[in-house]
Amino acid sequence: MERFKQSFDRSRSFEYTADERKIIALSRLLQHDEPIKLFTLAHELRVTMPTISHDLDELEETLVKQGLNLVRRRGYGIEINGPEEAKRHYISLLALNHLDDSDLFGQFKNMAVTNPATAQLLGMIGKENFKMLEQALWELNDDWPNILSESDYTRMLIKLSVALTRIEQGNMVSASDYNKGDEIPLLKELLDVLGIQLLIEERRYLSQLLDNEAFPESSLLIHHDDMPTIEGVRQLIHYVEKQLRMSLMEDRSLEEGLIQHIKPAFQRIKEGLAIRNPMLGPIKKDYGPLFSIVRNGVQEIYHSLKVPDEEIGYLVMHFGASLERLQPFPRKIRAVLVCTSGIGSSKLLAVKIAKELPQIDLIGHYSWYEATRLPPSRYDLIISTVELPLDPDRYIKLSPMLTPEETNKLRAYIEGTTLKKVIPATTTETEVSGQSPMERLLQLQHYSGVVLRLLDGFRVHDLKLMQNQERLENQLPSMLSLLSKPYIDSNREKITELLLAREQQGSVIIPDTQLALIHTRCEWIEEPLLALYRYDRPLLLSEDGEDQAMQLLMMLGPLKLDSYSLELLSEISAMLLLPDLLALLAHGHAASIKLFISQKLEHYIKTKLDWRES
Repeated sequence: MERFKQSFDRSRSFEYTADERKIIALSRLLQHDEPIKLFTLAHELRVTMPTISHDLDELEETLVKQGLNLVRRRGYGIEINGPEEAKRHYISLLALNHLDDSDLFGQFKNMAVTNPATAQLLGMIGKENFKMLEQALWELNDDWPNILSESDYTRMLIKLSVALTRIEQGNMVSASDYNKGDEIPLLKELLDVLGIQLLIEERRYLSQLLDNEAFPESSLLIHHDDMPTIEGVRQLIHYVEKQLRMSLMEDRSLEEGLIQHIKPAFQRIKEGLAIRNPMLGPIKKDYGPLFSIVRNGVQEIYHSLKVPDEEIGYLVMHFGASLERLQPFPRKIRAVLVCTSGIGSSKLLAVKIAKELPQIDLIGHYSWYEATRLPPSRYDLIISTVELPLDPDRYIKLSPMLTPEETNKLRAYIEGTTLKKVIPATTTETEVSGQSPMERLLQLQHYSGVVLRLLDGFRVHDLKLMQNQERLENQLPSMLSLLSKPYIDSNREKITELLLAREQQGSVIIPDTQLALIHTRCEWIEEPLLALYRYDRPLLLSEDGEDQAMQLLMMLGPLKLDSYSLELLSEISAMLLLPDLLALLAHGHAASIKLFISQKLEHYIKTKLDWRES
């Protein structure tokens, strides 16, 4: 009773911030199907009714944008009306905006969540369902697509968990909206693992959700917005280079990290998702001049997008890691990194660890769900920026900035905990690196095999465009026949339709050139193919005739494409921003084009095969 009284006294003195009040109010309204009195909300949140009324005024516009209505009537109360799908989407959006990975994956098994707003959000997404789904999807890992980033995977988990939680509470989607459509095999496997039976409408809803989240544009080799992303990243690197008066483009890791980071990050900004960066203060303090340079560069290059300082901070981490990058030292302690704030922050932390504690051998950067399942024999220590559901002697939590105090904390942890169970000194180099010489050579064989097959089949076709045949649909059948592949000839009409459908989504025309990239993946193509078609006059790619090209680079691949081929085809597409290659594609011979591409791919593979886990 005394403990209960103390708990009650603490809760009475708790003061909510404006954001916390809004989250709790939204949670109450979204979880109830009947009106709630304004007095009830004010009493629960310990504020006056005018304060709650003002909070609701600010929330109303946001709710309308999400397809929901805030109903407020005297004598009736307050409620949120709208489709069940919109409510689920809004709950997911709230969770993505206000929960971090420590809330979702932390190991606070015996501790209550102290922040009421966080507790409300975890209740709405159903944290137990979240954990159950994560475990079930992990069990299906062999059949799971490896194209999702960690943030995309987490977003999908949240949306699935919200749906299951709402279903448990009796909130169902409209049957009329989901009376058609196929159920994808992945959903059946997932529900079998979970042991859950659902109504057909909910199964179709979840199939659609999974299809959208887990298999985005699975038939495309190159996403249509990849080229602008690559071009923007290179412009930003050139801008920073010019200001710093030093070369950064040779740092392959910098370019790759920025490309992987900017595309999803800027998409979140466009969707109105909040960007949180708890390291913003230390970043501005430690990298003040660099922060100003990167912010000015982003404003100049991405002038149509309002990028907050929190996101600028993450970009600064990429450049900071590049500037501080050092040659590897011989190390004794095998450690893996878990850093969910982003690629840039993980690299920055890796560089600082290498600088301060060179005896640590960082053998890889893993996501939270990979790290928790790594066999303990693979590593001696996990260094994480978030709480993990592991025993305290298996990992240490640090910030990406690695302050002097944390450096001492890490050194003491290694001396006091890790070294007591470290592997014997006789451990071989193979065990430390995690790869045997045979595995390394096999990886090289995969890469080189793809390059040789792809370039061996590459052809350049110089063609004349006949009158009234200027449209792409008129030319595609003959273009495909020039590939001289029986399996393509027998499915020419189907492949033509697929290529045209992709073009209707938007042509990939290289800026300031007459070159277009057309590409697809499908079950009728047996191997990756690359071909160049050059016409004597412009070919019309769109119905209105605005999109035109005189050179077309065609990339084709099978639906089930190995990661090596997909990676190298993506690398070739990135080369299309290089002026030298563009000139060769416009006027050069096939041998010159092959030589250029092979040289660039050779450099890429050498950089990639550092014999260390990326």
